[in-house]
Amino acid sequence: QVQLVESGGGLVQPGGSLRLSCAASGSIVRVNAMGWYRQGPGKQRELVAAIISGGSTNYADSVKGRFTISRDNAKNTVYLQMNSLKPEDTAVYYCNGYLLSTATWRPQEYWGQGTQVTVSS
Repeated sequence: QVQLVESGGGLVQPGGSLRLSCAASGSIVRVNAMGWYRQGPGKQRELVAAIISGGSTNYADSVKGRFTISRDNAKNTVYLQMNSLKPEDTAVYYCNGYLLSTATWRPQEYWGQGTQVTVSS
């Protein structure tokens, strides 16, 4: 059974920084892509950033230049470094992974449980 476990959320003042981590565990054979989504109050879930197996990254326009996604392949862990945080970044952040595991031997999408990020003075 594959699990994605996030950590690193919390309360931060505007202009501050946070680093989110997401560790994938289980019978993982290959990680095709991992990323972060967020869902703010009254909003739809949206892609924040993603990184594919080759290392290419993709960011939402609203976070470009402020957020950086990275991955530790040996640990099957993805990070989201968030700088210059704004109140509008307040949301539940979800880790997403498109992984191949021995459970199904087919690439499947997995989600973490979410971690709250609140940007407020």
